[in-house]
Amino acid sequence: MYIPKPFKMEDEKVIYNFIENHGFATLFSQHNGEPYATHLPLLLDKSEHVLYGHFARPNDQWKDIEGQQVLTVFQGPHCYISPSWYETKKAVPTWNYVSVHVYGKMEIVEDRNVILTSLNDLVNKYESPESSYHLNDVESDFIEGMTNGIVAFGIKIKKLEAKAKLSQNHPVERQELIIKQLENTSLEDNTEIAALMKKNLKYMT
Repeated sequence: MYIPKPFKMEDEKVIYNFIENHGFATLFSQHNGEPYATHLPLLLDKSEHVLYGHFARPNDQWKDIEGQQVLTVFQGPHCYISPSWYETKKAVPTWNYVSVHVYGKMEIVEDRNVILTSLNDLVNKYESPESSYHLNDVESDFIEGMTNGIVAFGIKIKKLEAKAKLSQNHPVERQELIIKQLENTSLEDNTEIAALMKKNLKYMT
């Protein structure tokens, strides 16, 4: 990923927190000699530096993926930045965003205990605390059938690339103008980018 120095994220803890908060990813590999991608939720094991997930068994991507160096992309908030918000007319539009690329070796997981633990962790992460649904309460025969329909995997993380493009290459005064405009909208991505920009400015000062 192209990352100019002002936009580079290097703190592993911050990057891992981002992955945990934006866990729906795009997984790229080579399949039959061509690029192939699947969109799916992934779980991060920080201690092992591994991403866990699963394919639907009918998805052919898994059939030749084991041992490949794969790329997983986690996309955070993003929004358009209008030059009309600046104090100058000598400007062009741009886009602010946060994105993390994870490179690693793909391994198919066949250990049933690991698979069930991963599935249970995934459900627990996304079910609300008030939810009455618990995977452990589902009949074992039904779970057996469902797990036979998936292919679980782990990606051992080899390299992280992280980019937070938050107008850091502009003067502080201009960044403050952008924040003000973004906060005046109801779009969630705009307000999230504004919050990240404010946090970044606070860190800089």
